[in-house]
Amino acid sequence: MSLFSLEPSLYTVKAVFILDNDGNRLLSKYYDPELYPSMKEQKNFERNVFNKTHKADNEIAFLEGMTIVYKSSIDLFFYVVGSAQENELMLMSVLNCLFDSLSQILRKNVERRCLLDNMEGVFLVVDEIIDGGVILESDPQQVLQKVNYRVRFTDLKSKRMKAKWARQLR
Repeated sequence: MSLFSLEPSLYTVKAVFILDNDGNRLLSKYYDPELYPSMKEQKNFERNVFNKTHKADNEIAFLEGMTIVYKSSIDLFFYVVGSAQENELMLMSVLNCLFDSLSQILRKNVERRCLLDNMEGVFLVVDEIIDGGVILESDPQQVLQKVNYRVRFTDLKSKRMKAKWARQLR
């Protein structure tokens, strides 16, 4: 099968994951259920990727038939995975959007402790950028507006629920 016979697809991203300095998983989302169906296979893949990239100065790697773009910050490693024939620039735009969005949410303090303290926001950011492997947004400002709206709406909803419960308890 030649590369030219492949059909274009919106399903650009196969996986996104964030690892700490030791290669431990902090967040992972796999969008292709056939790629690595079990957690054991996913963690093996992540370990292989980490071992290949944690000391390298590059921004891109090819491993196990996948194109992987990555970035590190203090004690975190951010990875976006696509198929071997995927456009690296598209994957890099997703990675940059993820990193820049998280940087603003975490107030420029992109490190393990802050990330773990704000996991709800981290998951919201990932979900606003990618849905089922399809890239929805690559502009960090748009992502932040959507996440901010969802957080405010959730806060408002929880305040209303608390007020309702308080009235019922009286």
